[in-house]
Amino acid sequence: MEYDPIKRSLGEVFNRHPLLRKLFYRLLDLLLLRTWHVHKAIRQWSAARGNGPANILDAGAGFGQYSYFLSGMNRAWTITAIDVKEEQVADCNAFFARIGRSDRVHFEVQDLVVYHRDATYDFVLCVDVMEHVLEDVQVFRNYHRSLKPGGMVLISTPSDQGGSDVGVGEEASFIGEHVRDGYNIQEIQDKLRSAGFERVEASYNYGKPGSLSWRLSMKNPMVLLNTSRLFFVVLPLYYLVVYPIAYVLNSMDVRQQHPTGTGLIVKAWR
Repeated sequence: MEYDPIKRSLGEVFNRHPLLRKLFYRLLDLLLLRTWHVHKAIRQWSAARGNGPANILDAGAGFGQYSYFLSGMNRAWTITAIDVKEEQVADCNAFFARIGRSDRVHFEVQDLVVYHRDATYDFVLCVDVMEHVLEDVQVFRNYHRSLKPGGMVLISTPSDQGGSDVGVGEEASFIGEHVRDGYNIQEIQDKLRSAGFERVEASYNYGKPGSLSWRLSMKNPMVLLNTSRLFFVVLPLYYLVVYPIAYVLNSMDVRQQHPTGTGLIVKAWR
């Protein structure tokens, strides 16, 4: 399956007014389990660091939902958000200007393989990006080079335990936009260390409850939307039934430690 056409369709619906865009972000926060895990890790970093100013890089910003979350946490944070897609960068700059946050959130068209800013950032966020990048070690080197001493990179990416539905028959089509099926947990830690990071921590998410939630709340609707956009009409009714179950499963996944899982949360410090 290709996600981009569905993403564009959703973007067109929710981009008609800033309030709809904010609603879209809120829906992503509720539905995407990775967002639950990423928000938890961001809050942990913020609590450990304190409330002072920070320079943040949102590496592969997409729709801008994480830049929106970060900019709402602390007005003293300055966020640079980069993406390779010019239309998304222009769209996000326009939205953040409309909501009065362009003074501290700026989007740029950049390629992570070449982008670096020496010792500039306190925190680098990278969500659902590395599985799309072939030259991953070079990107890790750029993160290391761009971080200030003591700065941290937070990476969310699929694991090699089925994170892209590899080996599940026809479901393998879900990896169509990925250059790798997922990271082995030791592999990504070794690659980050080879890029210069000395302290690296990695843990699984999307354990049994999270994987079931993802199928109910994300995969099944995506399959139906990819079949026909008419499913938009019944989507609210579908979530009315399914989401309470998914919410409980997401809560369980965030609270538990998982011996294995289809996703990874990785933290590395310069």
